[in-house]
Amino acid sequence: MTSTASPAATPATLYQRVMGVDFDRLASPVARFHRLAGTQVLHGQVQVQAPASLLGRVLAWGLGAPQQAGQGAIRFELDATPGAEVWTRIFPTRTMQSTLREAPGFVEEHMGAARLLFGLTAVEGGRLEMRLVRMRFLGIPCPRWLQPAIVARETGQGDDELHFDVQASVPWIGRVVGYRGQLQVPADARTP
Repeated sequence: MTSTASPAATPATLYQRVMGVDFDRLASPVARFHRLAGTQVLHGQVQVQAPASLLGRVLAWGLGAPQQAGQGAIRFELDATPGAEVWTRIFPTRTMQSTLREAPGFVEEHMGAARLLFGLTAVEGGRLEMRLVRMRFLGIPCPRWLQPAIVARETGQGDDELHFDVQASVPWIGRVVGYRGQLQVPADARTP
C-alpha cells in the first residue's frame, strides 16, 4: 500500500486569521499585501498632512507619527512572522514603526505609547476598512468620549497597486495623523 503525504497547509497570515472568509472579498492587491510573509520592502508615493494643532503634534510625537506635511516617496518595510508583523513606514520627514498582533477577532497595533485595537471589514469593491474599537495610551484605557476617530482604508488598483488612506482625529484637538498614498505590491512578492 502506498501512502501519499498531503502537502503542509500554508499558514494563514495575521489578516487572514482575523478576517476569516471575509478576507477572500478583498481586491487582489489588498489581499496580496496582507498575505506577504518574511521580510519585504515595498515602495510608493505618499502625501502627509500635518497635525491640526500644537496638542495634535504632541500626540503625533507620542505615536511616532509624522508631524510635518509633505509628499514624496515612501518606503514600507515589513517583517511578518506567524506571531506578529512589524511595519516600518519611512515617510519623507519621519520613520514610523508599529507592531501588529492578533487579538481574538481583532488586530492590535502597538505604536509608540499607544495600543490600538482594530476591527477589520471587507466592503464594496474589495476595499478593506480598519476601525478603531479600543485604545490604551501609556497603558491607561482611553475613555470612549476621548477616543480618537481612526479610519484606515485600503483599496486596490490594477494588479499591483495598493492605495491607502489613514486619518486619525481626537475630539477638541483635531487631526493627529493623516496620510494617503500608494504602494506597489509586485505579483512575485513572497507569500507563505
